[in-house]
Amino acid sequence: MIPLTPRQFQFQLTVDEMDNPDLTLFVARDAAGKAVGMGALREHQGFGEVKRMYTLPELRGTRIGAALLARIEERARQRGLSALKLETGEAPGFEAAWRLYERGGYEKCGAFLDYPDSGYSRFYEKKLV
Repeated sequence: MIPLTPRQFQFQLTVDEMDNPDLTLFVARDAAGKAVGMGALREHQGFGEVKRMYTLPELRGTRIGAALLARIEERARQRGLSALKLETGEAPGFEAAWRLYERGGYEKCGAFLDYPDSGYSRFYEKKLV
């Protein structure tokens, strides 16, 4: 994200923010146990937010992101959440992320929570009902 989006429009979670009972972190590992991808589910009132999606660049296109997203959706359904929303970058370089979400059934939506509608973000939503 650093070279693609101005810092003030990057909404990453800090380690302290991830140490919160409303957040579940998922880590994908290879056969040797090395972390190769991650994603998180943050629970809000009635919906979940997909956060921290990342796959090692050399492994993109191997469906790690899709597997993480499926696991996040599974947990959201278990928790009774009606929808998932997410914020991602809008700049060139985010095409793989857009494909992942759109193939997964996510549709573009407007800004949510306190995210600014800055032109640097693209927002998606998927109903889970």
